[in-house]
Amino acid sequence: QVQLVESGGGLVQAGGSLRLSCVASGRTISSITMGWFRQAPGKERESVGRISWSGEITYIADSVKGRFTLSRDSAKNAVYLRMNSLKPEDTALYYCAARERGAYDFGSWGQGTQVTVSS
Repeated sequence: QVQLVESGGGLVQAGGSLRLSCVASGRTISSITMGWFRQAPGKERESVGRISWSGEITYIADSVKGRFTLSRDSAKNAVYLRMNSLKPEDTALYYCAARERGAYDFGSWGQGTQVTVSS
């Protein structure tokens, strides 16, 4: 299994930007789908976006469309979530996850990084 470590979270004012990073170790992630998820207090975890092994963004949640984007860097074995025009409702614990080829679920998860957006 791949190990994932997120970073880049923090406290930001509404309208601000953050870039979250997810660095993988244990194996290359260049050939697998990566995803970003978030979970706010008292709410279920939701999918924010997914990016294929080729760098195609295959899913982006309506709630973040036009504000968030995903990217990946195979040389650094990492994926990123760029978040612009942040809103208080974006406050959550953000996770990255890996889905192996042929798998239905995301099987490897990071520990998460907290994003807090103040109004």
